[in-house]
Amino acid sequence: MSIRENLLRKIENKTLKVAVIGLGYVGLPLAVEKAKVGYKTIGFDIQDEKVNMVNLGQNYIGDVVDSDLKKIVDEGMMSATTDFSVVAEADFIAICVPTPLDEFQQPDISYVRESTIEVAKHLKKGSIVVLESTTYPGTTEELLMPLLEEGSGLKCGEDFYLAFSPERVDPGNLVYKTKNTPKVVGGVGKEATEVVAAMYRNVLDGDVFEASSPKIAEMEKILENTYRNINIALVNEMAIICNKMGIDVWEVIDAASTKPYGFKAFYPGPGVGGHCIPLDPYYLSWKAREFNYHTQLIETSGIINDSMPAYVVERSSKILNRFKKALNGSKVLILGVAYKQDIDDYRESPALEVIKHFELEGAEVTFYDPHVSEYKYSGEVKVGLDKISSDIISEFDLVVITTAHKDVDYDMVEKSSKVIFDTKNAMKNISDREKIELL
Repeated sequence: MSIRENLLRKIENKTLKVAVIGLGYVGLPLAVEKAKVGYKTIGFDIQDEKVNMVNLGQNYIGDVVDSDLKKIVDEGMMSATTDFSVVAEADFIAICVPTPLDEFQQPDISYVRESTIEVAKHLKKGSIVVLESTTYPGTTEELLMPLLEEGSGLKCGEDFYLAFSPERVDPGNLVYKTKNTPKVVGGVGKEATEVVAAMYRNVLDGDVFEASSPKIAEMEKILENTYRNINIALVNEMAIICNKMGIDVWEVIDAASTKPYGFKAFYPGPGVGGHCIPLDPYYLSWKAREFNYHTQLIETSGIINDSMPAYVVERSSKILNRFKKALNGSKVLILGVAYKQDIDDYRESPALEVIKHFELEGAEVTFYDPHVSEYKYSGEVKVGLDKISSDIISEFDLVVITTAHKDVDYDMVEKSSKVIFDTKNAMKNISDREKIELL
């Protein structure tokens, strides 16, 4: 029986054994969905805490239902380990590790490289490896394939299959989760694509798009996030221009949104955060230099978005000046440090940069976030307020809203504040606008 036939048979009868490398925001939901439909799944992570929590059926990811994880662990369908040798038991290995930027804004693919080297040591004939981590076009064939072949002594396409299938995780999205989000698959060869697509069709409810190569799948993921990054930069620049002209950019967007075609609304803010949008365009810019091409529009959008935290502080200084207050020594309350509303994820959150800029200007900064009690940034741990009240709010010279969490009493904030700089239009339903200044 060929590798293709064997894998398709195991997919069909649910005897395929799955290993998921990395149990974070991407890996854990993916592992849970695979185990829920009947595939025996082993999760791997280098963090003991995550492994122990999974084995106890304790969830730590917002997009995973607590009872789902508990059920599949209790039934023996899922377990976790720090031992890479478990890969030897797996037919299907998904690599879901971080792909951050280094201090020079260049791709840091060390987690992908190290994971691949470890996988290669235990890779068995007849298995398939799928990279899910967002990265630059060419990673699967130029980095993973040689490492897997050299480390295992096996031949890609003959002894094992290799593919790329980009993660599409949107923390806090109430409609689209891992289960119902369409998937893109691009394999090294048609058979690899067919097998991975068959697996995901058995696991997920969303459509599966079969790309002609890993590079197509890698590039489409970069396009998704670059599209958002550029449009957010456009609306951020519009916000700056509108402020200078005395125009409400939020009403401008509402007006433009009435057009039923040719316009999609994006909204300004203190910058761009999360695990994808602020990072992925840099992967493409870095790779493009190999082809002697300078990505002007992409890099310009990054510059605009990266400048927004400093702009927020500059505007804040002008607001305080109207009250004859210097920024240096002023007490500032930041409302929200998560990178988007109603979640506890603060990765790459622009609010953290806003706080840093305020502190550099000598302001006394405190934060409150109903979902984030403390955060670590640049090696320093900062602890926020555990609650806010009228008495607490009234102590601050300025309140800056950097995340539009719904579970904040904005009526109380408005009544108790001296002045508010709302960078997310979170207080759009507050009728008394006298104390509120918008981005």
